[in-house]
Amino acid sequence: MNRQRLWRVLDELRRLLLVLIGAGIASLGFSLFQVPYNIAAGGLSGVAILINHFTGWPISLMYLVMNVPLFVVGFIYLGRWRFLFTTALAVLIFSFATGWLNQVLPTTLAQWPITDNILLSAIYAGLVGGIGGGLVYWGGATLGGTAIIGRVIQVKTGLALSQIYLFVDGTIVVAAGIIFGWEIALYAMLTLLLSGIATDYVLEGPSRTRTATIITSNPEPIIAALIQELGRGVSHWEAVGGFTGAPRTVIMCTIYRPQVTELKRIVAHLDPDAFVTIGMTQQALGKGFSELRTQ
Repeated sequence: MNRQRLWRVLDELRRLLLVLIGAGIASLGFSLFQVPYNIAAGGLSGVAILINHFTGWPISLMYLVMNVPLFVVGFIYLGRWRFLFTTALAVLIFSFATGWLNQVLPTTLAQWPITDNILLSAIYAGLVGGIGGGLVYWGGATLGGTAIIGRVIQVKTGLALSQIYLFVDGTIVVAAGIIFGWEIALYAMLTLLLSGIATDYVLEGPSRTRTATIITSNPEPIIAALIQELGRGVSHWEAVGGFTGAPRTVIMCTIYRPQVTELKRIVAHLDPDAFVTIGMTQQALGKGFSELRTQ
């Protein structure tokens, strides 16, 4: 029991560390690449950039203040203390880090400039911000803002999160285009797209595995060869051909990408008439692959 409690504590510390590092990286990408060029790539951070343009109010403070009512709404409709606590922590870190960086970076970059190219800034804003956001999500939190709005709308309406984010973030990008010009809006869309790609990459990693489905009338030798030569387990079940009405066996096997050629060789040798499909598998978790964890 003590060991289980220790593992729980260590897991919580790992989650908090991911949130801390992720929020810090996200704030760096935001302050370094988005703020100087008014790249309002959706979210409350984008809204804060728009408001700052007219009022001069600190972006970090506006981001924090706008998130407060969303936490209340999130608690009422989502009701997850753990999620809201870690999200509040992420928002606080992002806000304070952004406020500090927005004061320090102008002086620092005047002496050691990185780039004055807005296209590079848009690209790296998406990549760095996406990596930071991915780490925060990995820690079981979000950076607040449209993430909370999206979840609440999803619960109340049943709409897909992708559609909600497209509408909310798209509205902010359009507003940026009206205020700062459509070229800035195009850069913001690029940042938004790359941020999503980078976030997915952090959460799921590169696709290293493939899942093969083999439909054959000679299953025994194929199953044996896949297990012995590739060292992979298989699942199989009986089926009936829809066109021929003949009995067939469906074999499913998950392999690493370099093993695809060998699998095709095995099947072609043992049953040239087999039907094979090979699809990309984003993650393979369990025995023989990555360890299956709750987080």
